[in-house]
Amino acid sequence: VQLQASGGGLVQVGGSLRLSCTNSGRTFSSNVIGWFRQPPGKEREFVAAIKWSGGSSYYADSVKGRFTVSKDNAKNTVYLQMNSLKPEDTAVYSCAGGNPIQSSIRASALYKYWGQGTQVTVSS
Repeated sequence: VQLQASGGGLVQVGGSLRLSCTNSGRTFSSNVIGWFRQPPGKEREFVAAIKWSGGSSYYADSVKGRFTVSKDNAKNTVYLQMNSLKPEDTAVYSCAGGNPIQSSIRASALYKYWGQGTQVTVSS
């Protein structure tokens, strides 16, 4: 499994970006794909996650209502649509694959596969 996050960039406050997480390796063995971010000088934090089977999605309170996670099974790709971006959304965003149970879906330690991150910078 090789995950690759892409789609980051520089955007103004209130703007939008769509990140993609593509598996370029073999079939996804992970039932959950999570998005995490690490702001400058801070710890990595959970952003959103989606289950391949069923498509249930989960969000951090800080992004609920602004970000949407979705998947395209045919393309083996998970997306993170980010709207109404704020300066505090500035971070390196990474996607990860794992099989955490629902109650632990925000725990980065439970994700086995990680892709390289993509930088998102929101300017005010």
